Amino acid sequence: MTDTHYVLAAIGLMAAITVGLRALPFIGGHWLRRHPLVHKLGDALPLSIMVLLLVDTVASQAGSNPAGIWQELLAVALVVLLQWRTRQTLLSIVVGTAAYMVLRTL
Repeated sequence: MTDTHYVLAAIGLMAAITVGLRALPFIGGHWLRRHPLVHKLGDALPLSIMVLLLVDTVASQAGSNPAGIWQELLAVALVVLLQWRTRQTLLSIVVGTAAYMVLRTL
């Protein structure tokens, strides 16, 4: 197989896989809408993603903060408290971010 044929075969295979992956939700859409696991993931996944982003951000910011980790932990505690009490994600994110920025300037 020449280099040109190899490259064309690789591009064709990648295109077929991409089209297949994009078509999969439409092909299995009726099954996905009724499956209980998909509903469970829809309920839990947004919170899981927020927690993962929060842990990653705190870990990376704490390493570069000469004052220690207390500012990050205080902002996280505020976010958790607000989320637990109000169940309003946007409010928790905005207040937590603002509190962290204020604490970081101290």
